[in-house]
Amino acid sequence: MAISEVSDIYEISGVLNINKPAGITSHDVVNIIRRLYNTKRVGHTGTLDPMATGVLVVLVGRAAKAAEYITAGDKRYSAGLRLGITTDTGDITGSITARSQTLPGTAAVESAAARFKGDIMQTPPMYSAIKVNGRKLLDLARRGIEIEREARPVSIYAISVKPVCEEQGEYALDVHCSGGTYIRTLCEDIGAQAGCGGTMSSLQRTASGSFAIENAHTPAEIESMGEEDRAGLLIPVEKLFCDCPALKLSGFLAKLANSGAEIYQSKTGTSFAEGERVRIIDGGGFFALGEVRAYENGLAVKPIKFFRI
Repeated sequence: MAISEVSDIYEISGVLNINKPAGITSHDVVNIIRRLYNTKRVGHTGTLDPMATGVLVVLVGRAAKAAEYITAGDKRYSAGLRLGITTDTGDITGSITARSQTLPGTAAVESAAARFKGDIMQTPPMYSAIKVNGRKLLDLARRGIEIEREARPVSIYAISVKPVCEEQGEYALDVHCSGGTYIRTLCEDIGAQAGCGGTMSSLQRTASGSFAIENAHTPAEIESMGEEDRAGLLIPVEKLFCDCPALKLSGFLAKLANSGAEIYQSKTGTSFAEGERVRIIDGGGFFALGEVRAYENGLAVKPIKFFRI
């Protein structure tokens, strides 16, 4: 069945694991997917700069409503670190602002990188999409304006360093981190810790949550497919919440949840923790994301986002 025929019955919906190529923006990818799937409701979960490649999770149709709940998932990156230079953008595309003729050895670089493992505070770069007082930092940076930014907590779960060319200060980083971590800032901070400055020379996101580069498709690959094969690539939105426990309901309780009412745990025999998010499932499958909240009569699961028409 063609996508145009499918859309006459229901709005096409699901998640795409995109392998973004270099040279285009994340928004360019969104526009391509809008055209290929004939829908305006397309979003993504975590911007990749034009120079960056790799996993970009794209949400199509009703799945786009999930974006606000999943952008904070953990990420994995392979990055290039070039020591001895500092740039105004924090990556190799920028103008060089400082140079160092003295480069540390691999052991010193490994030691510098290890200092950033764990829970750290990181100051977002000016060249980022973060908004301050309604203005994107990136837009200000392009006008030569730099403003104070508040440091934010991020977590580096694992980081490894491998020399590519020690004599020229070229290293490869593998990083497993929390959402919201800026790898260009990490490269700059490692360079500063090593005493020679540093900048990001390449970046590939190898995983975003449960989505891995091995299973990703480039926009060109998707464009070359027939409509039925494209539709077959869409992953059910429930996969975005696979780490959340399931609450299966039937009968009257299912009707209550579908109407938006809270479902008390005393009625379901469950014991989820307050604040925990839950997949709510009825006879038709996953239909809503819920959150455990405290009410006068005890803890209950409250539907907070519906994904069924």
